[in-house]
Amino acid sequence: MDARVTFYSRQGCHLCDDARQVVARVCDELGESFEEVDVDGDPDLVDRFGDEVPVTFVDGRQHDFWRVDEARLRAALG
Repeated sequence: MDARVTFYSRQGCHLCDDARQVVARVCDELGESFEEVDVDGDPDLVDRFGDEVPVTFVDGRQHDFWRVDEARLRAALG
């Protein structure tokens, strides 16, 4: 089963740490999975997302950046 949520992050990012907790909690509670991608491992992703990390995609479409709204994520996955 492919993950419905893709979470783009980077090391040492406190916003990423906070957002990861929200994404993990919501996905766990709803029985969904998420894939985390470190943008620093790909120059194209660094160019694409720049300083917007964390960036969250749901079903292949950009959903949030910087912060993850828990209610909005639940609604998108519901």
